[in-house]
Amino acid sequence: MERGKPREEESLKNNGEVKLPLKTKMFYGVGDIGNAIINSAIQFYLLKFYTDTALILPVLAGNALLIGKIWDAINDPLFGWLTDKTDSKLGRRRVFMLWGAIPLGISIMLLWFIPKGLSTTTTFIWIALTFILFDTFWTLTNVPYYALTSELTDDYDERSSLTTTRMVMAVPAYLIGVALTPLLAGLFSDERKGWAYVGIIYGLICAAVLLISAAGIRERKKVMQTKAKTNVWQSVKIALSNKPFQRLCIAYFVINLSFAMVKTLMAYYLEYQLLMKSEISLVMGLMLICVTLSLPFWKKLSERLDKGKTYALGTGIGAIAISLSFFLTPDQGKLVYILSALAGIGFGSQWIFPWAMVADVADYDRVESGEFRSGMYYGIWGLATKISEALAIAGIGWMLTGFGYVPNVAQSSRSLLGIRLFFGPIPGIIIIITLPLLIWYPINRKKHAEIREKLAAMESQLGENL
Repeated sequence: MERGKPREEESLKNNGEVKLPLKTKMFYGVGDIGNAIINSAIQFYLLKFYTDTALILPVLAGNALLIGKIWDAINDPLFGWLTDKTDSKLGRRRVFMLWGAIPLGISIMLLWFIPKGLSTTTTFIWIALTFILFDTFWTLTNVPYYALTSELTDDYDERSSLTTTRMVMAVPAYLIGVALTPLLAGLFSDERKGWAYVGIIYGLICAAVLLISAAGIRERKKVMQTKAKTNVWQSVKIALSNKPFQRLCIAYFVINLSFAMVKTLMAYYLEYQLLMKSEISLVMGLMLICVTLSLPFWKKLSERLDKGKTYALGTGIGAIAISLSFFLTPDQGKLVYILSALAGIGFGSQWIFPWAMVADVADYDRVESGEFRSGMYYGIWGLATKISEALAIAGIGWMLTGFGYVPNVAQSSRSLLGIRLFFGPIPGIIIIITLPLLIWYPINRKKHAEIREKLAAMESQLGENL
């Protein structure tokens, strides 16, 4: 018992005043490495794998993925609520990471495997079912993982620091997924076999890092011992009626939808509009390197401007950069490197602040309810994330079909117009429209300090009554 005591005391020592130890941040960050790799592979290549390798119509592939999101409307809030109610010696968040890691890895393997000889209908069903299976275990492990952002520390800036540490580890992994995925798939003359091996490798990585992360962190006792008392539907209703959360969700949903459209179409844009198929990994890699390098800058700037304003500034820069891509022609292709770098720097803010701001929303709720409901908030947040990304993939599938896209051949001017519009100005303009929601976001540093004072008083009173 004594051997494990220092680590527990080190975790308990953080009460919103003391910084988290670096090793806690590092172990927490490790857990997102596998998520980042598979997430990048899905966002950049899954639709292209279905359309160009499995040879299913883009609209059918997009619809199959969208079907999985119907289950998402239930499982994200449900699993978030479940972790809020869980009582386990392994912690109410870590237990799901430990037991769900291996099933998640297996579901990733199935996601990138499509048996040969299936009819169009059977392929459609296979894609829908394997995506539902993957999404179930993704939610079961990742909602509690992300909820730890709120519960490992109460401090306004430490949450940004914790998220920055996670993203400093996750974004290079995301870059690896972008660069490595087509290389792995291309090692085999049979493309289907190549993509199947992609799934096996990524599944093993994702399961391993989740287990390492869960083994290395500890949850605080005061959080573990406080369980949500409301039922799932009451918890959903309370979360959705939270005014700051409503505002943050709307802004994030729109921005993430737009960013997902850009990521999904980037390979199409580079290959068919700029005729730079051989440089796809380089352009994507440059953007993600710039995301990584910008993270400390955005974190530092937020200490002066608050999270909402810094988030708005970054995404505004990214929106302008992608909008300008509409005007590039094949002979101006090299300029895409400049725009990619600017977009990466700007969208770096998208990787930090939304996740840290949800944790502040959970504190705001706790003042009103006295309950730790981080799981529910991150569950709904996960739902917003996945629905926005699924809508982006489905929408791009509908757009490609509507504009006459034909895989693996030179595109018509009509098809190229659709790719250019939905890669650049349409998502860029949508992002800019949402920025006022962030610029005047109500939970700033001053407001959060007031919330923390109220929570400290509540905890002190509770301690006196025990």
